[in-house]
Amino acid sequence: MENTFSGDRIIPPQYVTFFDLDQTLADSVSGKLLAKSAFRKGLLKCSDLVNAVFLSFLFRLKLRDPLKIIDDMVGWVKGIPENSLLELCSEVTGKLIIPSVYPEAKAEIAYHKSKKAKVVILSSALKSVCEIIAKNLNIDDIICSELEIKNGYLTGRPLGHICFGEEKAVRLLEYCEKNNFSTSDAWYYGDSIHDFPALNSVGNQVCVNPDKKLKKAAIKRNWRVKNWKN
Repeated sequence: MENTFSGDRIIPPQYVTFFDLDQTLADSVSGKLLAKSAFRKGLLKCSDLVNAVFLSFLFRLKLRDPLKIIDDMVGWVKGIPENSLLELCSEVTGKLIIPSVYPEAKAEIAYHKSKKAKVVILSSALKSVCEIIAKNLNIDDIICSELEIKNGYLTGRPLGHICFGEEKAVRLLEYCEKNNFSTSDAWYYGDSIHDFPALNSVGNQVCVNPDKKLKKAAIKRNWRVKNWKN
């Protein structure tokens, strides 16, 4: 998914900067916040919540293919009206995610904008969340995950691939090719070892509060490491 939000189109961009969202731009995990809020509102059944916790356990311990787990995690939305999810995303993003955006992230966005860069969210987060964040932070485009909808209801399946792991790198490269950006001049900001493929695809890597594996990889490759706090 790719959308354009910013009106900064007078001067052609000189390069492109990609930001992950969850725990990179913001000190939050959008999927967890959405699931918790959905459960409180009765949109998520107790059995679905238990299954989500179980999948998270498998993910942390690497007991199943992470891509399969990520796909399965969106199953809890099955049967939810599209409008209900949009309302949920709007509420959670406005009340919880935007307030958790790192001040340093805002400063980095402003820095790249001052250098005439195009700024893009590249995240596994949902389109409805990324759209709101992009408008709030004056970010130009989003590349994210979408969910399948039929007759106004969510099917519980992703639309295409979830934008995670290797898929991020694929979409990053496609975006650069489509928009005539050099990957050697591009930047990517990420926090997890699962961002490694995207980080390794650009010439300028920034690891924000990296997990242990990413920090180890960053030190080995002399990548930038940033510690951001709210």
